[in-house]
Amino acid sequence: AFCRNPRDMNHTKGGLVIFTANSHPSSRELGKRIAERLGVELGKVQVYQEANRETRVQIQESVRGKDVFVIQTMSKDVNTTIMEMLIMVYACRTSCAKSITGVLPYFPYSKQCKMRKRGSIVSKLVASMMCKAGLTHLITMDLHQKEIQGFFNIPVDNLRASPFLLQYIQEEIPDYRNAVIVAKSPASAKRAQSFAERLRLGIAVIHGEAQDAESDQVDGRHSPPTVKTTGAIHPSMEIPLLIPKEKPPITVVGDVGGRIAIIVDDIIDDVDSFVAAAETLKERGAYKIFVMATHGLLSSEAPRFIEESAIDEVVVTNTIPHELQKLQCPKIKTVDISMILSEAIRRIHNGESMSYLFRNIGVDD
Repeated sequence: AFCRNPRDMNHTKGGLVIFTANSHPSSRELGKRIAERLGVELGKVQVYQEANRETRVQIQESVRGKDVFVIQTMSKDVNTTIMEMLIMVYACRTSCAKSITGVLPYFPYSKQCKMRKRGSIVSKLVASMMCKAGLTHLITMDLHQKEIQGFFNIPVDNLRASPFLLQYIQEEIPDYRNAVIVAKSPASAKRAQSFAERLRLGIAVIHGEAQDAESDQVDGRHSPPTVKTTGAIHPSMEIPLLIPKEKPPITVVGDVGGRIAIIVDDIIDDVDSFVAAAETLKERGAYKIFVMATHGLLSSEAPRFIEESAIDEVVVTNTIPHELQKLQCPKIKTVDISMILSEAIRRIHNGESMSYLFRNIGVDD
């Protein structure tokens, strides 16, 4: 008698609320798509920067006792984006939300997930801040390292974009049977192998590409001790030094001659290594070169470098907004992954199993 529409009932009793925590309009696009697929309106919220550059969040509807999903895509100003997310989550927590799930298709600082010299593991810090703010669940996509899930003390669903990219290869590359999946470095060979096995294609690995060698001379580890101490260690004992790596000349393991080369990776940001790989493949006889990646950060001059390179097409998903880069470079194509994110939200809200979204995904995928 009180509620004629079942959707209205869902909103009032328990209910699902979807917010986008972005102050930047282009970043809200993914949130709109997800809400549209779920058949709900985006929650009313104001997120803006004050004159002194402080972030202010004002939630304009009740979230008491509701399942709140905060969708946050990364903009150019990553640090502001993180603060928007933290303040939004904390605002929901202090407004008595039943649960707060963060939907971060690209997890920020995910490249800084290992200890380097005197640095720090920043992705662990970001994870701790999100948990402390009040996040109860995280949905993300293709983490740079799967072990990042262990930095959280809440459930993490690391979804995969590869089914969408595989579908693109099968539907948009007419002669894909004559393709070879390429890893631009041995580090991304596992991902390439995963693609190759699913498409029943061959694999090639580029080894020995020029990488930025980090200078060990400047960090003090080569400086001799000021005072020779004999108490701590026997004078005749010497700690063996690790032999420095010597990069071999560029070699391509696998045949790419007369084939379509599809380079796969998780992030495409600084495109120098992709451009260099494309040149190498072109020299080895590949007649068409595609680059496939989940997250298209495409920073600074990346669109111009792609446009001027031997790469024929760069295919990325819409985990990060890149409309401006597409205007600068028509070679960039987008695959929409809002479908899997909306299905994950629906399943979590309804208390359904998530394992359906992880079918056929092995330990190494």
